[in-house]
Amino acid sequence: MDTRLFEAAQAGNIDHLQQLLTENPFILSNTQLSAENPLNIAAAMGHVDFVKEILRLKPVFAGEVNQEGFSPMHIAADNGQVEIVKELMKVDVRLCRLEGRQKMTPFHHAAIGGRADVIGVMLSGCPDCIEDETERGENGLHLAVRNNRFEAIKKMVGWIREMNKEYLLNMKDEQGNTILHLASWKKQRRVGKGNQKYCLEVSVSTGSFEVNAINHAGITALDVILLFPSEAGDREIVEILGSAKAMRARDTVSSTVTNSHTSTENTPTPEGLWSNGNNLVEYFKFKKYRDSPSEARGTLLVIAVLVATATFQVGVSPPGGFWQDSNIPDQKNSTNNAHFAGQSIMATTNKVGFMLFVFFNSVGFSMSLYMLYVLTSKFPLQFELQICLLSIYCTYGTVLSCVVPSDLFLFVHLTTTILSSSMSALARFVRSLARMLRKIFKDSTHRVV
Repeated sequence: MDTRLFEAAQAGNIDHLQQLLTENPFILSNTQLSAENPLNIAAAMGHVDFVKEILRLKPVFAGEVNQEGFSPMHIAADNGQVEIVKELMKVDVRLCRLEGRQKMTPFHHAAIGGRADVIGVMLSGCPDCIEDETERGENGLHLAVRNNRFEAIKKMVGWIREMNKEYLLNMKDEQGNTILHLASWKKQRRVGKGNQKYCLEVSVSTGSFEVNAINHAGITALDVILLFPSEAGDREIVEILGSAKAMRARDTVSSTVTNSHTSTENTPTPEGLWSNGNNLVEYFKFKKYRDSPSEARGTLLVIAVLVATATFQVGVSPPGGFWQDSNIPDQKNSTNNAHFAGQSIMATTNKVGFMLFVFFNSVGFSMSLYMLYVLTSKFPLQFELQICLLSIYCTYGTVLSCVVPSDLFLFVHLTTTILSSSMSALARFVRSLARMLRKIFKDSTHRVV
């Protein structure tokens, strides 16, 4: 890099930069051949205006990584330069995921340095950056706990809870350690109790943590405290872990054996769980770190297709079949129901039953189509697939409208269009309401206890 350009970047002198550009319009282009660029220098020194000018002239500098594995975003994040981070993210929000040495991203450096404000800006612009891992399998939470960065941990955990991404709290590094393992270990190293206590209190209040997760060494977070005692504060941490129903690794194995009624195996089997419905549900339920999301999606796709097929078939061919002739009763034969050929027999003989049938069948059909839409999002030929789903939905509604008497036409039309199509939104509302009621019930139970 030209010495004069280095001095201008270090001082944040925009006038000097403009003078250099007047003398040599290609001075910034020549800089691209060097190991450093002026944007790195300005980011390190915190010169926001100079950074804006460089980004205006050469935005490509924002994505360059030097020989040490640092980009301007790495440097700004490490130094806590919030305004510079914002300016760089205007160029490309994905810059906070730019990998340097050992796959370290700017978000990782912000976590290591405890830059809570920078973390907040990055999560707002690029939420996926919190899932990035280093070569050692560590995400931002692991790094913040390792370095005892309480404010950074608080910021990330709060964001995770707000976005309902609790699975991130239980991610493991290459050694199988969750953040609770690391928090326990750093407590032993006398880094402080703040992070440990905060993590544990969150786990007690929300149940978000898998407090009995076992790492590759075969120990839980409680084992770390008990196997490596350090000071009087350990007792308080053990009590918090105990209130969260934490166990030692050997006790979790014993508990599994007892629940499955098996004396020779350490893992439960379906055959040993038939007598206990709760254990059976526990055995088969989806677990984030055991089951593959792609396999779960495949299973849900199969179920959604089966439901869509069944509900569509019974919808276009209602129970009881169709009238083969037309009958318009006169004064002499007023006891017979009026009907026309092609109309549903059930719709004319049992109107209430038919209305209930149409309602529940339409809800099941529309929800299955919604599941197919969600599960195939971002797939190739997405637009064509959406046309297919919409066509099937319209076909279903059209057929039902054609096989009912005129007095049921309005009900069927509203059910197959407005009501059933709004069930996905209603389902989300009910799910949120159930989650809130469950939390209220859990909190009231804790107070009573």
